[in-house]
Amino acid sequence: ILLFVSVNQILLLLLVLTVCAILYNKVHQVPSALKNETVDLESPEEMEEEIPVVICAAAGRMGATIAAISSIYSNTEANVLFYIVGLKTTIPHIRKWIENSKLKEIKFKVVEFNPMVLKGKIRQDASRPELLQPLNFVRFYLPLLIQKHEKVIYLDDDIIVQGDIQELYDTKLAPGHAAAFSDDCDLPSTHEMVRSVGMQNTYMGFLDYRKQAIRDLGISPSTCSFNPGVIVANMTEWKHQRITKQLEKWMQRNVEENLYSSTLGGGVATSPMLIVFHGKYSAINPMWHIRHLGWSPDTRYSEHFLQEAKLLHWNGRYKPWDYPSVHTDLWENWFIPDPSGKFKLTRPDS
Repeated sequence: ILLFVSVNQILLLLLVLTVCAILYNKVHQVPSALKNETVDLESPEEMEEEIPVVICAAAGRMGATIAAISSIYSNTEANVLFYIVGLKTTIPHIRKWIENSKLKEIKFKVVEFNPMVLKGKIRQDASRPELLQPLNFVRFYLPLLIQKHEKVIYLDDDIIVQGDIQELYDTKLAPGHAAAFSDDCDLPSTHEMVRSVGMQNTYMGFLDYRKQAIRDLGISPSTCSFNPGVIVANMTEWKHQRITKQLEKWMQRNVEENLYSSTLGGGVATSPMLIVFHGKYSAINPMWHIRHLGWSPDTRYSEHFLQEAKLLHWNGRYKPWDYPSVHTDLWENWFIPDPSGKFKLTRPDS
Protein backbone atom coordinates (compact mmCIF):
# COMPACT_ATOMS: atom_id res chain seq x y z
CA ILE A 1 0.00 0.00 0.00
CA LEU A 2 2.83 2.40 0.86
CA LEU A 3 4.46 1.69 -2.50
CA PHE A 4 1.15 2.32 -4.32
CA VAL A 5 0.74 5.67 -2.53
CA SER A 6 4.27 6.76 -3.32
CA VAL A 7 3.87 5.81 -7.03
CA ASN A 8 0.62 7.77 -7.18
CA GLN A 9 2.28 10.74 -5.55
CA ILE A 10 5.12 10.61 -8.08
CA LEU A 11 2.65 10.38 -10.99
CA LEU A 12 0.64 13.25 -9.55
CA LEU A 13 3.77 15.32 -9.15
CA LEU A 14 4.80 14.58 -12.75
CA LEU A 15 1.31 15.49 -13.94
CA VAL A 16 1.41 18.78 -12.04
CA LEU A 17 4.86 19.59 -13.48
CA THR A 18 3.67 18.78 -17.01
CA VAL A 19 0.61 21.02 -16.63
CA CYS A 20 2.83 23.81 -15.26
CA ALA A 21 5.22 23.44 -18.18
CA ILE A 22 2.35 23.63 -20.70
CA LEU A 23 0.87 26.69 -19.01
CA TYR A 24 4.28 28.38 -18.85
CA ASN A 25 4.83 27.86 -22.59
CA LYS A 26 1.38 29.18 -23.43
CA VAL A 27 1.91 32.31 -21.36
CA HIS A 28 5.44 33.05 -22.54
CA GLN A 29 5.38 31.81 -26.11
CA VAL A 30 5.18 34.61 -28.72
CA PRO A 31 2.95 33.65 -31.66
CA SER A 32 4.81 33.52 -34.98
CA ALA A 33 2.56 36.23 -36.53
CA LEU A 34 3.36 38.59 -33.66
CA LYS A 35 7.05 37.80 -33.97
CA ASN A 36 6.99 38.82 -37.62
CA GLU A 37 5.05 41.96 -36.81
CA THR A 38 7.54 42.92 -34.12
CA VAL A 39 10.48 42.46 -36.50
CA ASP A 40 8.74 44.59 -39.13
CA LEU A 41 8.04 47.40 -36.69
CA GLU A 42 11.61 47.51 -35.49
CA SER A 43 13.21 47.09 -38.91
CA PRO A 44 14.65 50.39 -40.22
CA GLU A 45 13.61 49.40 -43.74
CA GLU A 46 9.97 49.16 -42.69
CA MET A 47 9.79 52.30 -40.55
CA GLU A 48 8.18 55.32 -42.18
CA GLU A 49 10.73 58.12 -42.22
CA GLU A 50 9.64 61.40 -40.64
CA ILE A 51 9.99 64.42 -42.92
CA PRO A 52 10.54 67.63 -40.90
CA VAL A 53 9.28 70.78 -42.64
CA VAL A 54 10.09 74.15 -41.08
CA ILE A 55 7.81 77.08 -41.91
CA CYS A 56 7.23 80.43 -40.21
CA ALA A 57 3.96 81.94 -39.01
CA ALA A 58 4.33 85.72 -39.06
CA ALA A 59 1.75 88.26 -37.93
CA GLY A 60 -0.34 89.43 -40.88
CA ARG A 61 0.79 86.48 -43.03
CA MET A 62 -0.61 83.47 -41.24
CA GLY A 63 -2.97 82.70 -44.11
CA ALA A 64 0.17 82.06 -46.17
CA THR A 65 1.44 79.54 -43.63
CA ILE A 66 -1.93 77.78 -43.58
CA ALA A 67 -2.12 77.56 -47.41
CA ALA A 68 1.44 76.21 -47.61
CA ILE A 69 0.80 73.53 -44.97
CA SER A 70 -2.54 72.63 -46.56
CA SER A 71 -0.93 72.13 -49.98
CA ILE A 72 1.89 69.96 -48.58
CA TYR A 73 -0.42 67.81 -46.46
CA SER A 74 -2.93 67.29 -49.28
CA ASN A 75 -0.37 66.14 -51.85
CA THR A 76 1.60 63.50 -49.96
CA GLU A 77 1.23 60.22 -48.12
CA ALA A 78 4.58 60.83 -46.38
CA ASN A 79 4.96 61.14 -42.60
CA VAL A 80 5.39 64.92 -42.42
CA LEU A 81 6.13 66.72 -39.15
CA PHE A 82 5.59 70.48 -39.42
CA TYR A 83 7.73 72.76 -37.27
CA ILE A 84 5.78 76.03 -37.19
CA VAL A 85 8.01 78.86 -35.98
CA GLY A 86 6.50 82.04 -34.59
CA LEU A 87 6.97 84.84 -32.12
CA LYS A 88 5.36 84.61 -28.70
CA THR A 89 2.48 86.89 -29.72
CA THR A 90 1.54 84.95 -32.87
CA ILE A 91 1.73 81.36 -31.64
CA PRO A 92 -1.76 81.13 -30.03
CA HIS A 93 -3.44 82.35 -33.24
CA ILE A 94 -1.78 79.82 -35.57
CA ARG A 95 -2.35 76.95 -33.14
CA LYS A 96 -6.07 77.79 -32.86
CA TRP A 97 -6.39 78.10 -36.66
CA ILE A 98 -4.92 74.62 -37.18
CA GLU A 99 -6.86 72.94 -34.39
CA ASN A 100 -10.18 74.39 -35.61
CA SER A 101 -9.82 73.48 -39.27
CA LYS A 102 -9.34 70.38 -41.40
CA LEU A 103 -5.61 70.68 -40.63
CA LYS A 104 -6.23 69.36 -37.11
CA GLU A 105 -5.02 65.94 -38.37
CA ILE A 106 -1.49 67.13 -39.19
CA LYS A 107 1.53 66.39 -37.00
CA PHE A 108 3.03 69.68 -35.87
CA LYS A 109 5.14 71.35 -33.24
CA VAL A 110 5.03 75.07 -32.52
CA VAL A 111 8.45 76.61 -31.89
CA GLU A 112 8.94 80.07 -30.39
CA PHE A 113 11.69 82.16 -32.00
CA ASN A 114 13.43 84.61 -29.71
CA PRO A 115 14.29 87.78 -31.70
CA MET A 116 16.93 88.72 -29.13
CA VAL A 117 19.38 86.44 -30.96
CA LEU A 118 19.39 89.10 -33.73
CA LYS A 119 20.34 91.98 -31.45
CA GLY A 120 23.15 93.99 -33.04
CA LYS A 121 23.10 91.88 -36.20
CA ILE A 122 20.55 93.71 -38.36
CA ARG A 123 21.16 97.05 -40.01
CA GLN A 124 17.97 99.11 -39.96
CA ASP A 125 16.77 100.00 -43.45
CA ALA A 126 13.57 101.96 -44.01
CA SER A 127 13.15 101.16 -47.72
CA ARG A 128 11.75 97.64 -47.16
CA PRO A 129 11.12 97.20 -43.43
CA GLU A 130 9.20 93.94 -44.00
CA LEU A 131 12.51 92.27 -44.91
CA LEU A 132 13.85 93.00 -41.45
CA GLN A 133 11.17 91.00 -39.63
CA PRO A 134 12.82 88.55 -37.19
CA LEU A 135 11.25 85.46 -38.74
CA ASN A 136 13.07 86.17 -42.03
CA PHE A 137 16.19 84.94 -40.23
CA VAL A 138 14.80 81.67 -38.86
CA ARG A 139 16.57 79.80 -41.69
CA PHE A 140 19.93 80.91 -40.21
CA TYR A 141 19.19 79.09 -36.94
CA LEU A 142 17.79 75.73 -38.05
CA PRO A 143 19.97 73.52 -35.78
CA LEU A 144 19.01 75.57 -32.72
CA LEU A 145 15.30 75.13 -33.42
CA ILE A 146 15.27 71.57 -34.74
CA GLN A 147 17.21 69.11 -32.61
CA LYS A 148 16.63 65.50 -33.58
CA HIS A 149 16.68 65.42 -37.39
CA GLU A 150 19.57 64.80 -39.74
CA LYS A 151 17.84 66.32 -42.77
CA VAL A 152 15.35 69.22 -42.77
CA ILE A 153 13.27 71.12 -45.32
CA TYR A 154 12.87 74.88 -44.81
CA LEU A 155 10.14 76.70 -46.78
CA ASP A 156 9.16 80.36 -47.01
CA ASP A 157 5.50 80.96 -46.18
CA ASP A 158 4.59 82.42 -49.62
CA ILE A 159 4.72 79.06 -51.40
CA ILE A 160 2.38 76.25 -52.30
CA VAL A 161 3.43 72.69 -53.03
CA GLN A 162 1.79 70.84 -55.93
CA GLY A 163 4.03 67.75 -55.83
CA ASP A 164 4.82 65.10 -53.23
CA ILE A 165 7.11 66.65 -50.58
CA GLN A 166 8.87 63.27 -50.34
CA GLU A 167 10.53 64.05 -53.71
CA LEU A 168 11.99 67.28 -52.38
CA TYR A 169 13.15 65.54 -49.19
CA ASP A 170 14.93 62.92 -51.33
CA THR A 171 17.13 65.64 -52.88
CA LYS A 172 20.71 64.33 -52.80
CA LEU A 173 23.26 66.52 -51.05
CA ALA A 174 26.88 66.08 -52.13
CA PRO A 175 29.39 65.10 -49.42
CA GLY A 176 30.47 68.20 -47.49
CA HIS A 177 27.40 70.23 -48.52
CA ALA A 178 25.23 71.58 -45.71
CA ALA A 179 22.35 72.64 -47.97
CA ALA A 180 20.70 72.47 -51.39
CA PHE A 181 19.12 75.49 -53.14
CA SER A 182 17.67 76.43 -56.52
CA ASP A 183 19.92 78.39 -58.85
CA ASP A 184 18.45 81.61 -60.23
CA CYS A 185 19.75 80.64 -63.68
CA ASP A 186 18.28 77.15 -63.83
CA LEU A 187 15.17 77.42 -66.07
CA PRO A 188 14.80 79.21 -69.44
CA SER A 189 11.16 80.05 -68.61
CA THR A 190 12.24 81.93 -65.49
CA HIS A 191 14.95 83.77 -67.48
CA GLU A 192 12.20 85.41 -69.54
CA MET A 193 10.42 86.46 -66.35
CA VAL A 194 13.66 87.85 -64.91
CA ARG A 195 14.36 89.92 -68.03
CA SER A 196 10.79 91.18 -68.34
CA VAL A 197 10.65 92.75 -64.86
CA GLY A 198 14.32 93.72 -64.48
CA MET A 199 15.22 91.30 -61.68
CA GLN A 200 18.75 90.45 -60.73
CA ASN A 201 19.92 86.82 -60.81
CA THR A 202 23.62 87.34 -60.11
CA TYR A 203 25.69 88.28 -57.08
CA MET A 204 25.89 91.85 -58.41
CA GLY A 205 22.21 92.23 -57.52
CA PHE A 206 22.79 91.41 -53.85
CA LEU A 207 26.27 92.54 -52.78
CA ASP A 208 27.88 95.98 -52.96
CA TYR A 209 30.99 95.44 -55.07
CA ARG A 210 32.18 98.95 -54.30
CA LYS A 211 33.13 97.63 -50.83
CA GLN A 212 36.60 96.12 -50.39
CA ALA A 213 35.30 93.33 -48.13
CA ILE A 214 33.06 92.11 -50.97
CA ARG A 215 35.79 92.35 -53.61
CA ASP A 216 38.13 90.43 -51.29
CA LEU A 217 35.78 87.43 -51.46
CA GLY A 218 36.98 86.81 -55.01
CA ILE A 219 33.45 86.02 -56.23
CA SER A 220 32.69 87.22 -59.74
CA PRO A 221 29.74 89.66 -59.73
CA SER A 222 28.27 87.73 -62.69
CA THR A 223 28.05 84.51 -60.62
CA CYS A 224 24.52 83.11 -60.64
CA SER A 225 22.71 83.67 -57.34
CA PHE A 226 20.39 81.18 -55.62
CA ASN A 227 17.13 81.59 -53.73
CA PRO A 228 17.04 80.50 -50.04
CA GLY A 229 13.23 80.39 -49.86
CA VAL A 230 13.39 76.60 -50.30
CA ILE A 231 16.22 74.76 -48.55
CA VAL A 232 17.02 71.09 -48.04
CA ALA A 233 19.59 71.10 -45.22
CA ASN A 234 21.94 68.55 -43.65
CA MET A 235 22.03 69.41 -39.94
CA THR A 236 25.22 67.46 -39.22
CA GLU A 237 27.19 69.36 -41.86
CA TRP A 238 25.54 72.65 -40.89
CA LYS A 239 26.73 72.26 -37.30
CA HIS A 240 30.14 70.86 -38.30
CA GLN A 241 30.81 73.85 -40.57
CA ARG A 242 29.40 76.29 -38.01
CA ILE A 243 27.15 77.79 -40.70
CA THR A 244 25.08 79.81 -38.21
CA LYS A 245 28.23 81.46 -36.80
CA GLN A 246 29.44 82.28 -40.32
CA LEU A 247 26.11 83.88 -41.21
CA GLU A 248 26.10 85.90 -38.00
CA LYS A 249 29.64 87.13 -38.76
CA TRP A 250 28.50 88.57 -42.10
CA MET A 251 25.39 90.08 -40.53
CA GLN A 252 27.58 91.92 -38.01
CA ARG A 253 29.99 93.04 -40.70
CA ASN A 254 27.07 94.44 -42.68
CA VAL A 255 25.94 96.45 -39.64
CA GLU A 256 29.43 97.98 -39.49
CA GLU A 257 30.25 98.31 -43.21
CA ASN A 258 26.90 98.27 -45.11
CA LEU A 259 27.96 95.49 -47.48
CA TYR A 260 24.48 94.77 -48.74
CA SER A 261 21.07 96.33 -48.17
CA SER A 262 17.39 95.79 -48.85
CA THR A 263 17.57 98.32 -51.68
CA LEU A 264 19.47 95.66 -53.62
CA GLY A 265 17.77 92.63 -55.14
CA GLY A 266 17.27 90.18 -52.34
CA GLY A 267 17.35 92.14 -49.15
CA VAL A 268 19.20 91.24 -46.00
CA ALA A 269 18.49 87.51 -45.52
CA THR A 270 19.71 86.26 -48.91
CA SER A 271 23.04 88.09 -49.09
CA PRO A 272 24.86 86.43 -46.15
CA MET A 273 23.75 83.03 -47.44
CA LEU A 274 25.14 83.82 -50.89
CA ILE A 275 28.50 84.57 -49.27
CA VAL A 276 28.65 81.61 -46.87
CA PHE A 277 27.37 78.97 -49.31
CA HIS A 278 29.21 80.18 -52.42
CA GLY A 279 30.43 77.10 -54.32
CA LYS A 280 29.37 74.81 -51.46
CA TYR A 281 25.76 73.78 -52.08
CA SER A 282 23.83 71.13 -54.00
CA ALA A 283 21.07 71.80 -56.53
CA ILE A 284 17.33 71.37 -56.06
CA ASN A 285 15.36 70.19 -59.08
CA PRO A 286 14.27 73.46 -60.80
CA MET A 287 10.63 72.36 -60.96
CA TRP A 288 10.68 72.22 -57.17
CA HIS A 289 11.11 75.98 -56.94
CA ILE A 290 9.32 78.08 -59.56
CA ARG A 291 9.93 81.62 -58.37
CA HIS A 292 9.12 85.28 -59.00
CA LEU A 293 5.32 84.91 -59.03
CA GLY A 294 5.17 87.89 -56.67
CA TRP A 295 7.58 90.15 -58.51
CA SER A 296 5.07 91.88 -60.78
CA PRO A 297 1.27 92.27 -60.74
CA ASP A 298 1.19 91.92 -64.53
CA THR A 299 3.73 89.34 -65.71
CA ARG A 300 2.41 85.78 -65.79
CA TYR A 301 3.76 82.31 -66.51
CA SER A 302 1.87 80.01 -68.89
CA GLU A 303 -0.82 77.93 -67.21
CA HIS A 304 0.65 74.72 -68.65
CA PHE A 305 4.07 75.49 -67.16
CA LEU A 306 2.57 76.20 -63.74
CA GLN A 307 0.58 72.96 -63.78
CA GLU A 308 3.83 71.04 -64.32
CA ALA A 309 5.57 72.85 -61.44
CA LYS A 310 6.02 71.04 -58.13
CA LEU A 311 6.37 74.17 -55.99
CA LEU A 312 5.31 77.80 -56.65
CA HIS A 313 6.89 80.76 -54.85
CA TRP A 314 5.39 84.27 -54.77
CA ASN A 315 8.68 85.94 -53.79
CA GLY A 316 8.49 89.69 -54.32
CA ARG A 317 6.09 92.41 -53.17
CA TYR A 318 2.87 91.12 -54.75
CA LYS A 319 1.54 88.32 -52.54
CA PRO A 320 -1.40 86.07 -53.50
CA TRP A 321 -3.40 86.97 -50.38
CA ASP A 322 -3.13 90.67 -51.30
CA TYR A 323 -4.17 92.70 -54.32
CA PRO A 324 -2.92 93.09 -56.99
CA SER A 325 -1.19 89.76 -57.58
CA VAL A 326 -1.03 87.02 -60.22
CA HIS A 327 -2.03 83.35 -60.31
CA THR A 328 -4.04 83.80 -57.11
CA ASP A 329 -6.43 80.98 -58.11
CA LEU A 330 -3.62 78.43 -57.70
CA TRP A 331 -2.88 79.73 -54.21
CA GLU A 332 -6.52 80.02 -53.11
CA ASN A 333 -7.07 76.31 -53.89
CA TRP A 334 -5.20 75.59 -50.66
CA PHE A 335 -6.22 78.50 -48.46
CA ILE A 336 -8.40 77.70 -45.43
CA PRO A 337 -10.35 80.67 -43.97
CA ASP A 338 -9.41 81.85 -40.49
CA PRO A 339 -12.00 80.53 -37.99
CA SER A 340 -11.40 83.63 -35.84
CA GLY A 341 -11.99 85.98 -38.80
CA LYS A 342 -8.81 87.98 -38.07
CA PHE A 343 -7.06 87.14 -41.34
CA LYS A 344 -8.91 88.18 -44.50
CA LEU A 345 -7.94 88.04 -48.15
CA THR A 346 -7.58 91.38 -49.93
CA ARG A 347 -9.56 91.26 -53.17
CA PRO A 348 -10.83 93.96 -55.58
CA ASP A 349 -14.41 93.54 -54.36
CA SER A 350 -13.54 93.28 -50.63
